[in-house]
Amino acid sequence: MTVTRFAGVVPPIVTPLTAERTVDVASLERLVEHLLSAGVDGIFALGSSGETVFLSDEQRDRALEVIVKTASGAVPVLAGCIEPSTQRVIDRASAAVRLGVEAVVTTAPFYAIVGPHEIERHFRAVAAAVPVPVLAYDIPVCVHTKLSVGLLTRLAADGVLAGVKDSSGDDVAFRQLCLSVQQPDFGLLTGHEVVVDAMMLAGASGSVPGLGNVDPDGYVRLHRACLDGDWGRARAEQDRLTRLFRIVDAADPSTSAGATRGVGAFKTALTLLGIIESNTVSLPLRELDEVEAGRIRVELELAGLL
Repeated sequence: MTVTRFAGVVPPIVTPLTAERTVDVASLERLVEHLLSAGVDGIFALGSSGETVFLSDEQRDRALEVIVKTASGAVPVLAGCIEPSTQRVIDRASAAVRLGVEAVVTTAPFYAIVGPHEIERHFRAVAAAVPVPVLAYDIPVCVHTKLSVGLLTRLAADGVLAGVKDSSGDDVAFRQLCLSVQQPDFGLLTGHEVVVDAMMLAGASGSVPGLGNVDPDGYVRLHRACLDGDWGRARAEQDRLTRLFRIVDAADPSTSAGATRGVGAFKTALTLLGIIESNTVSLPLRELDEVEAGRIRVELELAGLL
């Protein structure tokens, strides 16, 4: 496993909202403290779990301000700068840097149809314009482009990228990337939260688990077991977390898809745990109802969290 600044457990923090859909500052402060008390190694703000594409710039800035202030330098704060084009990413990254983040995370361009040459120019232009490290976010289900092993390896070798958050679901490609990248300080972060033990064995430096909002202690224990080479203990913890991940199946599938199922479940679980005030989500997502919350409560109890 590599040794890098971007390693360990880096939960993609959710953005608690009030009933009026403004940033719930008190809940967000409690959530940051919940993660820090578990011993996480970083916080990834404004990622998919943070509803970044649904938030206004004002909401994003407010959330970052609260997270950076509450973390108070205890761990690095990484900010998602998820925009369809290069200049928009640079603008968001500039705002994030002013608010004190230590790195930015961005995807390939989207909406417009681009090829590998445009994607490479995009990452090089962002890195040249931003005074903090840049990590790539590989999430083809959302941006419809898979970042190739060759591209990421080249950008790592050239010092353009400091790491990657892999949410591609392509574990073969991720393992090939672990073999291919020769820079020991390159962050190889898996977003595949139910196979973190396997990805760590393959060479990952850490994980960015959405479920880590709900059970950061479990992911910290998992990571430490991997570092200790105690793969039996790691598997037992991963199995428990994989069962807990069933909370994303609590939402009625006839009325809910990806973001509602994931973010909706995480926020509902955090509400049941008393960490955030409300499970309110951004439009057009919907809050999970009492019946769905009841299913989540059962899984929290089975996981030993309630």
